[in-house]
Amino acid sequence: MQSPRPTVKPAPAPLPLAVRLVLGLYGLAWRALLPGLKRNGRLAEGWEERTLASGPPPRADLLIHAASGGEAYLAWELLRNLPATLAATQASLPPQGADPLLAPLRVLVTTFTSQGLGVLEQAKADLAPGVEVLPAYFPFDLPGRMRTFLHTVRPRAVVLLETELWPGLLAACREQGVSALVLNGRMTDKSLRGYSWLPWFWRALAPAQVLAVSDEDAGRFGKVFGDGCTGRMPNIKFDRLRFDDAPGEQTARPEFAKTLPQDSPFVILGSVRKEEEEDVLKIIQGLREARPKCVIGLFPRHMRRVCVWERLLREAGVPFALRSEKQKAEPGSVIVWDVFGELSGAFSLARAAFIGGSLADLGGQNFLEPLAHGVTAVTGPSWSNFAWVGRGIFDTGLVRLAPDWRGALAELSALAAETPDRAEVQARASAYATSRRGGAVAACQAVAERLIIA
Repeated sequence: MQSPRPTVKPAPAPLPLAVRLVLGLYGLAWRALLPGLKRNGRLAEGWEERTLASGPPPRADLLIHAASGGEAYLAWELLRNLPATLAATQASLPPQGADPLLAPLRVLVTTFTSQGLGVLEQAKADLAPGVEVLPAYFPFDLPGRMRTFLHTVRPRAVVLLETELWPGLLAACREQGVSALVLNGRMTDKSLRGYSWLPWFWRALAPAQVLAVSDEDAGRFGKVFGDGCTGRMPNIKFDRLRFDDAPGEQTARPEFAKTLPQDSPFVILGSVRKEEEEDVLKIIQGLREARPKCVIGLFPRHMRRVCVWERLLREAGVPFALRSEKQKAEPGSVIVWDVFGELSGAFSLARAAFIGGSLADLGGQNFLEPLAHGVTAVTGPSWSNFAWVGRGIFDTGLVRLAPDWRGALAELSALAAETPDRAEVQARASAYATSRRGGAVAACQAVAERLIIA
């Protein structure tokens, strides 16, 4: 159930002295960290934009913050549905006395990572003309700079996806009377314990509305911000699953299909994280022994790990090639994917897929995406990031839960030898997802109402 519909724009509000003092200390901590952060390879990219040294940010009607690639896809889905929802909502609500929204709707979408920017650039080409997407790096959350940032952008509303609770930005929203919404909200027990240290501080910065993806998540947000602003919505990730194309159609297969041997099973090890590389290497070695004809597609979660994988495979004596080299793969070899944005297309060629972030205590990555291509997924024991899906997904057999790398190896080997019918997997996954969709519509409704009353 959603929170009540907004009826008035929030007024600018000065923050209590104690909150301002904490924000001051928070800003000092940021300033102390900045010299070290500049030496971080990931953060050095886009440094001037992150520090606002590159000039003022663009004016926008809406600001959305999507931490990385996964959240950027959620923003894409939200923006795909927003124009129609905005038009319908504007027609249904009484006039609020605000200037009408002009087309195209200008949306500044910020992210921390180059992967997130890559997804947003793809979104720009996909979205209808009624939305103009402006991708950018998210500024460091120094309270003073965030006030300047928000005052310059002058959005009618701010959307934070999943668990992006930044005190500097939330404080600026409060002070400038801008509605902040947390959508597709998730919060772990560990995160709740962190926010519980200063409950009065977070209550003072509470967003206008929080829509969480489960009753448990909503309860945790309620403990941080109060139940009055907290509600429920379906998870947008279900809306992102597409089941329109027949699985395995040759005409729909990506161009890198020709690099795969015709009679070799293709197995994907996707979104592999640094902390589990040793275990994944054991899976690779085990697959080559159990299924010598298998070709393995290795997708590191972060591109900076490609060079590490080159070294690991070379030292282990495992033959490999980089995807960018476009070489014909040999049976028993590994293709290290050093090209961003091709994992989804690769699923359409695979017999099985292991989804990483799950062998180490990292919470897991998205094990639902392979299902859209009729591919059974395998995940390790760490999947708390997807607890909202429910254990029922494992009971269906659409996703197989492995206790460790040995279990994941056994499942992948079995799937490579006897692959479930892709059309059947896709149909069952479609039915599962369809009954759980509606998150994008709920999110767009919340955003549209805030844009109109702003």
